[in-house]
Amino acid sequence: MVFSGKFIKNTLTALIAVFPLLSFANPSEEPQQEHTATEAHAAEGAHAEAHEPADKKTKIKAFIDHHLQDSHYFTFFSDEETGKHYGFALPVILIDNGLKVFSASEFGHGEEIVEKDGQHYAMYHDKIYKTDAEGTLNFDEHHHPTNEKALDFSITKNVMTMLLTSVIMFLLFVGLAKSYKKGPIPTGMGRLLEPLIVFIRDEVALPNIGEKKYRKFMGYLLTVFFFILILNLFGLTPLGINVTGNIAITACLALITYFITQFSANKDYWKHIFWMPDVPVLMKIALIPIEILGTLTKPFALMIRLYANISAGHIVVMSLIGLIFVFKNWIAGPSFFGLTLFISVIEILVAFLQAFVFTMLSALFIGMAVQEHHHEEDHDAHTEEEPIII
Repeated sequence: MVFSGKFIKNTLTALIAVFPLLSFANPSEEPQQEHTATEAHAAEGAHAEAHEPADKKTKIKAFIDHHLQDSHYFTFFSDEETGKHYGFALPVILIDNGLKVFSASEFGHGEEIVEKDGQHYAMYHDKIYKTDAEGTLNFDEHHHPTNEKALDFSITKNVMTMLLTSVIMFLLFVGLAKSYKKGPIPTGMGRLLEPLIVFIRDEVALPNIGEKKYRKFMGYLLTVFFFILILNLFGLTPLGINVTGNIAITACLALITYFITQFSANKDYWKHIFWMPDVPVLMKIALIPIEILGTLTKPFALMIRLYANISAGHIVVMSLIGLIFVFKNWIAGPSFFGLTLFISVIEILVAFLQAFVFTMLSALFIGMAVQEHHHEEDHDAHTEEEPIII
């Protein structure tokens, strides 16, 4: 399938235009969150009209919190008056005295108790807990459920999005490879992919890893770049997707970079960590724990940088949309709408930028681990040089 540049441009423009309108049409799916909003509304102790703004603020906050979390449902929009949700449920896969596979629709968005092989399960804030036939949940002082959990390997919204992203990447790169068989110039989507691939090679891999060893790591660098980029772009759609804003996902990506770095490192890398050359012995001993800690702070920085930037962008956009519904006047509405549209466009730049930064830092860390050091050779060459007379 061939997509023209005009088609891609028009599609992106349409998504940006409808984002502020559609993304907030997906209210909170969880009755527990609605119940929390109702309690806050009742606690005010006044008539309904007086509490409408406070109630809306509570609902908006609950919606933003829900948007940032994973879910067992893919809900396109909901009717708050009738309580109907329009979308589809995802598979639930539990290991609890055997394998249990069923649809999340059986939970009825948290309102029903599911019984499988004599075991009962309840869904609370999109997490599945073991319970009794009445659905009893026990809470601690922080109102967190203390019920036992089964091993949950469910295909959630984030998992499904990552699988879809993997399929898209496979189709794109297979199509690019096939297009080279027809000639040296790619066709279709290959025209968009080739400049990005060349950019990663020439501006990221070569300068940071070196000409001799960069090809070994190009596969990983291209994979992580396009994987993060496509997930970030999915997060700009009105589907409530926030994969790269999930710290578990960014932690896994950072750990992959960490393990590749450590297992690819040469003896010079480890020598500079455990016994640095040209440093006094006591200083070497003092610096060893600092150097070891430094190897751990690098993937931590990768994890937090991607997670924080993507989550912050989503919070800002959703908050601006919520302000339109809070103020509800002809001045604030168009102003926040325009600001939301502007921030949404900026988020497209952030999507590319964060993919690039993660890939660039990964290449930098790998390059530091595989590069060769020539301290002795440099020292010998320096001693053989003629003295400089000033």
